[in-house]
Amino acid sequence: MFDPDVLGLFPDSSGIEDGQLSIGGVPARALAAEHGTPLVAYCEQTLRARAREIREAVPEALVVYASKAFPNIAILRLFAEEGLGADVASLGELAFARAAGIGSERVFVHGNAKSDEELRAAAEAGATVVLDAEDETERAASVGVARVLVRVTLGVEADTHEAIQTGHHGSKFGLPPAAAFRAVERARSLGLDVAGVHVHVGSQLADTAAHDETVELLASFATLCRDELGWEPAVVNVGGGFAVRHVPEEPEVRLGTVTRLAADGVLRAWRANDLREPQLVLEPGRALVGQAGVTLYRIRSVKRLDDVTWVAVDGGMSDNPRPGLYGARYTALSAARADEPASETVSVAGLHCESGDVLIDDVLLPSPRPGDLLAIPVTGAYTLAMSSNYNATARPAAVLVAGGDARVIRRRETIDDLLAFESYSNRSETPM
Repeated sequence: MFDPDVLGLFPDSSGIEDGQLSIGGVPARALAAEHGTPLVAYCEQTLRARAREIREAVPEALVVYASKAFPNIAILRLFAEEGLGADVASLGELAFARAAGIGSERVFVHGNAKSDEELRAAAEAGATVVLDAEDETERAASVGVARVLVRVTLGVEADTHEAIQTGHHGSKFGLPPAAAFRAVERARSLGLDVAGVHVHVGSQLADTAAHDETVELLASFATLCRDELGWEPAVVNVGGGFAVRHVPEEPEVRLGTVTRLAADGVLRAWRANDLREPQLVLEPGRALVGQAGVTLYRIRSVKRLDDVTWVAVDGGMSDNPRPGLYGARYTALSAARADEPASETVSVAGLHCESGDVLIDDVLLPSPRPGDLLAIPVTGAYTLAMSSNYNATARPAAVLVAGGDARVIRRRETIDDLLAFESYSNRSETPM
């Protein structure tokens, strides 16, 4: 029998009937039969619910989706319908946001190494550019960027994996206060509209302690700018990084609660320094799409050894590199046998030629067998977005599920797609 705590990790529309997992009114078995596996199924109800939760909790804030979590035009359009903008970090992500019809006033362009082409595209789109380096100021002005924020790095070490910390001393992102001050001064002298400042302290943050410490330091920086430059930020973008629970043992984090606390921290710090109340911007990514996504895999083999039982599935690190990159944890459900006793602890391995291609170290399942359908929840963020063609493996499809229907929002790649990138000749040539 499935663990109710595990089912709580699945999308809002999920349920179990006669041992069968369904998402958005569609049985997982039917999704796999029609669209194949691996398959990432996104729940529209969950996506809209998370967008509304944060907008209702912080109605005064502009909420922009950090599209790097999963850049997808259909999902960007859905969020645009809910009043959200987009945080983009490449030409591709900017193109997706524009194709989704998101207005320029709601697009923010990031990146610690922006090219002139990216800056020019941002200028043409009328987007706000987040300056990440002093030498970026002149380049932004030269290509016609109008509105900017300056990213400030204030030395706060968030309680998260080092690979997803971003606000600490020595981070590749942003500028320490002295350099950020110079960037504000220089950008204004070049005629740029320096609308405000940006900070981001890290990802998978279950509370606002790091945010609060950061915005207190940021308020001091804003006070210095006011006193020395006669300028103070009209916009404060405090990034995202709000946590999502991936396994039952992790604490539950309510998006509305944590974002309201983050917003209140900014207001407290600004009032304490007699600064004018700014326009607040929030940039959640994982928190909007993480729980909405479920990956369906087909079990290919079961290998029972003395110390471990390996369950090998038809995907792995090419569609979800997070366990290998920074130790991300997951759990799983036997999608068509959920009413059977969970009697065997197994490890779920991917198909790739890497010993590190392990999706789950230990999970309790009904005794697994080849052909079983496995569902891994909370895979909506940084899975397909970070996927690869390792071992020349085609990437999976993604579907959006609602009201008993599923529509493809990213088609499955084929081997012909992979061959199309190759330059080769079938002629046999004999060297002279």
